[in-house]
Amino acid sequence: MADQSKTSQGDLADRVQKGYAFAGEAIELGALVGDDGAAVPAAKVRIPLSMVNRHGLVAGATGTGKTKTLQMMAEQLSANGVPVFLADVKGDLSGVVAPGADSDRTRSRATEVGQTWTATGYPTEFLALGGLGKGVPVRATVTAFGPTLLSKVLGLNDVQESSLGLVFHFADQHGLPLLDLKDLRAVIQFLTSDEGAEQLKELGGLSKATAGVILRELIGFADSGAQDFFGEPEFDTHDFLRTATDGRGIISVLELASIQDKPALFSTFLMWFLADLFADLPEVGDVDKPKLVFFFDEAHLLFKDASKDFLTAITQTVRLIRSKGVGIFFVTQTPKDVPSDVLAQLGNRVQHALRAYTPEDAKALKATVSTFPKSGYDLEEVLTGLGIGEAVVTVLSERGAPTPVAWTRLPAPQSFMGPAEPAVLDSTVSGSPLQGKYGQAIDRESAYEKLMAKTAQGAATQRAEAAQQPITAPAPRPAPASSGAGGQAMGAVTDFLGSPAVKSFMRSAASSAGREIMRSVFGVSRRR
Repeated sequence: MADQSKTSQGDLADRVQKGYAFAGEAIELGALVGDDGAAVPAAKVRIPLSMVNRHGLVAGATGTGKTKTLQMMAEQLSANGVPVFLADVKGDLSGVVAPGADSDRTRSRATEVGQTWTATGYPTEFLALGGLGKGVPVRATVTAFGPTLLSKVLGLNDVQESSLGLVFHFADQHGLPLLDLKDLRAVIQFLTSDEGAEQLKELGGLSKATAGVILRELIGFADSGAQDFFGEPEFDTHDFLRTATDGRGIISVLELASIQDKPALFSTFLMWFLADLFADLPEVGDVDKPKLVFFFDEAHLLFKDASKDFLTAITQTVRLIRSKGVGIFFVTQTPKDVPSDVLAQLGNRVQHALRAYTPEDAKALKATVSTFPKSGYDLEEVLTGLGIGEAVVTVLSERGAPTPVAWTRLPAPQSFMGPAEPAVLDSTVSGSPLQGKYGQAIDRESAYEKLMAKTAQGAATQRAEAAQQPITAPAPRPAPASSGAGGQAMGAVTDFLGSPAVKSFMRSAASSAGREIMRSVFGVSRRR
């Protein structure tokens, strides 16, 4: 499969040995495969731990071993004290919590690549978006997202994004906490109602038509499943950065199998997660090992039908977050699933087998080959002939240069390869220290409840005022104009009370009084 003689094969093994001989700690990816199809244990293929935050790509056709590769990498990161986040789309990564099953096949693979294999389970947290699945619920408030991030997720244009910012400003100024989507919808519905018409005018740049567009987008977004994600208690992303008592990094596994048909929900979470980490973590530059490594399996779900603004935000985040000590690995079928601007940021590549059954497959194969550095391999032939658990690898060396391209046989994970037993999963979730912090949803008083109470109070006040009005005899017929100064005075008062200026003042006074009533009954909401 490679255009090399036995002599040049020895040269390749020597180049790989030298090219992957790093001074610092590294993740073992396996051993070089020679022309005879046998592994060369002395020619180790590795990733420097200090380069993992330069991001990476694990790609390959279905059934080629991508999921096991990221599981194996997550194990080694954990063993080196690095916390890991795994997006488990297919539901088969939960086995990382349990020791693997010893077998002749596993032992044989370990011997081939020079691995010391020991059945090992790793410290694991299981998470679920909004409690949709088995795991500690992960939620965020609408306020935490803010108008800019939410606009990108909703696909709003610049004018609509600016208008949504005004809605957030109004809610903040009027003590209306935005905790979940029904809070935001309630504020927009209030502003577009007859009762909120005057306050809508005060916002200036927010038109009723634009507010209606935003409201429709929010309704569709909520119906896609996002309403379960927004709320309290809000998940603190620093809880992803923990280590166990033995010093190993905790592997946080987010179950997504139950929401595969809701890509907008996961995309929303990813944006919030990365944006929150980026905002909170300090700049650290180059580090000996990352603070967190994030693996996003089935990455095509993230980019499918994504808006231009969404892709721009992802690209900027990927480019800048490495300086915060965070590494991101996208796991997908072909590099074409990842936008080119994002792909350009991925310095570490583990490419499993590709198929060329269709013209589209052949095109994707050629595109994949073009992204690798020059090598002595016929990569089109190698990539279509790789076995399960084999990959073509090139990573960044400790000085930031690409390593030699190496056909690699990867080691087997030491944890269980497959979904964890339900009993193990349940006990891990119930025994999590995060369960007491996030397990029970909280629906405290927020914008929705306040606006509903305001509407109810206004209706009650109107009924009370109507009931207190005295029943009077019919008013006497007005005197003729010639009857004197009294009639003229009454007419002047009527004209004064009916003037636009006085009506505006009365509306303003009533609105202020209503706000004071809300404060006295419910208290002023605290700023987040």
